[in-house]
Order: sequence, then structure tokens, then C-alpha cells
Amino acid sequence: QVQLVESGGGLVQPGGSLRLSCAASGSISSFNTMGWYRQAPGKERELVASLTTGYSANTANSVKGRFTISRDNAKNTVALQMTSLKPEDTAVYYCYATTSRWHWGKGTLVTVSL
Repeated sequence: QVQLVESGGGLVQPGGSLRLSCAASGSISSFNTMGWYRQAPGKERELVASLTTGYSANTANSVKGRFTISRDNAKNTVALQMTSLKPEDTAVYYCYATTSRWHWGKGTLVTVSL
């Protein structure tokens, strides 16, 4: 069984920064893609950023230049450095990792507000 645990969410003012982290544990020694989705109130879940094992990145246009994804394959961790945050970045952020199936964390709330 695989568990993904996110940390680092919280309240931040517009223009601020946050770093989200996600640690994967369980019966899987390695993962294919790891990354982050988010879901804002009343909206569908959307991809924020992902990284393959070979560090090929896919980043949403809405966060390019502001968010940076990184991962440590040896530790099965993935992080999301978020800068220049905007109110529209407010959402629950979900970590995910893929093997032959998708595994999800429970999510961490990021609120960007004055």
C-alpha cells in the first residue's frame, strides 16, 4: 500500500511564497511520474506540474515562471516551490505519484489572501 503525505500549505499574502512537500512511502520502491494537482472551490481538479523519473517536466501555463517542481527519486519525494502567489492560486493541492495506477495524497490547503 502506498501513502502520500503532503505538507507546507497555509495562508500567504499575494506576492508571497510557499513550498509544498510530499513524501511517498509504502510497498513501492519507485514511481514513474510524480507531481501536483490542485482544485479550487467550485472548479475541477487541474494539473499544476509533474516530473517523470527522468526529470521531464510538465507545468501548467498559469504557473510557469512562478512555480518550480522538483523530486528526489532516491527518497520518493516531490516538492513544489511557489513564488509570486496570486489569489487565484488558492486551492487544495494534491500530490500524486504513478506506478501501474495513480496514487494520491489527501491534499493541503493553500490560501492566498490579504
